[in-house]
Amino acid sequence: MKEYDLIIIGAGPGGYEAALDAAKAGMKTALIEKEALGGTCLNHGCIPTKSLLHAANLYKNIQEAGLFGLKAEASVDVTAVQARKNEVVAQLRSGIAAQMKKAKVDVYEGTGRITDAHTVRVGEEDLSARFLMIATGSKTFVPKIPGAELAGVYTSDELLEQDVLCDHLVIIGGGVIGMEFASYYSAMGKQVTVIEAMPRILPAMDKEISQSLKMLLKKKGVDIHTGARVEEIREGLTVVFTEKETQQTVEADGVLICIGRRPNTEGLFEGEPPVEMERGFIHVNENGQTNVPSIYAIGDVTGGLMLAHEATAEGRRAVEHMQGKTPAIRADIIPGCIYTEPEIAAVGLTVDQAKEKGLAADSQKYPMTANGKTVVEGAERGFIKVVYEEGTHKILGAQMMCERATDMISEFSLAITQDLTLEDMARVVRPHPTFSEAITEAVR
Repeated sequence: MKEYDLIIIGAGPGGYEAALDAAKAGMKTALIEKEALGGTCLNHGCIPTKSLLHAANLYKNIQEAGLFGLKAEASVDVTAVQARKNEVVAQLRSGIAAQMKKAKVDVYEGTGRITDAHTVRVGEEDLSARFLMIATGSKTFVPKIPGAELAGVYTSDELLEQDVLCDHLVIIGGGVIGMEFASYYSAMGKQVTVIEAMPRILPAMDKEISQSLKMLLKKKGVDIHTGARVEEIREGLTVVFTEKETQQTVEADGVLICIGRRPNTEGLFEGEPPVEMERGFIHVNENGQTNVPSIYAIGDVTGGLMLAHEATAEGRRAVEHMQGKTPAIRADIIPGCIYTEPEIAAVGLTVDQAKEKGLAADSQKYPMTANGKTVVEGAERGFIKVVYEEGTHKILGAQMMCERATDMISEFSLAITQDLTLEDMARVVRPHPTFSEAITEAVR
């Protein structure tokens, strides 16, 4: 039996980054993956969707070139767009493999099954370690909607692989995945209908962001129904739903179901699971440690925000804890990003959330219509909203809807982790003309 200091099951961002950190710290490490290095994020999520969205935005920009005095024509070759996406994924996957080899991490292909607190079985081979880390991620959830099994009804994983775009896509679910696909199909000139059960799209986001995105998408022709419940999908892909107690139907040639994800824990343990679980999710403490001291769990499998960078932070904290160190990374300040047009990003608390916690909070907002770079590029209207504590002016959160929001949100993540105030952030001189100089105006 091969012996290790750490065995990690799952090679997504949380798992493979933790493996690199452990190996760098001198821990003999094994990484087990049943599909492909990179996990859901690289192979079926973050990277593929961003590749498609980048292509769609380029197509849209060419179509709008006339606004800048340019003449150009463009057409879409979906097969070539998919080939580019696959090339990006393959390149990044190859890079991870090279990092594992350089760090001397042993990579096992297959399904890892935990047989006891220190042993994992891969195929017919048993591996042992001082510590085990579960980083198996999550999978798409398909609800029991009559007709969900029909041809032309997709999960996000399946839709990402299609070489033909639907002329009319109905999206069941108005969360992050649904909104990114709505942006992609809309930018490609296709008809999109969104059906969301909650009172608004992006229900976990700041209300103003939800309202603003809905308005922008409607302007682009996206039909959005909120507070609506899907009843069934009929042959011919007719979606039946109820909105405001009125039954409606919409016909499509493609339906995307994206209403949530479930943890990948089925078959993970041989026999009764030794760790505490609830609905498939594994309970852990702030260091990623389960009730079994030698077993840790990180990322989607523990619930939470289900974000790649959150899993990475949790994995690194767990490795530090295994070494007896005090974890340096604050895993409670996690930015969320949505790659719509314009981009959306948020970190920390909204005003309502701050007040629910008993904090005296207020906010101030800067409209991007006054930002020079936004006007130069003809970007969509947007804003930067900063939430702060009254009296101390300490930064509590930020919500952004503008170009490069996903890059700029890190300024506010840093501000929150360092307990900076509005005045602290206002001391920074940001270059002109840039999108980032709007941060200065937002905190003044």
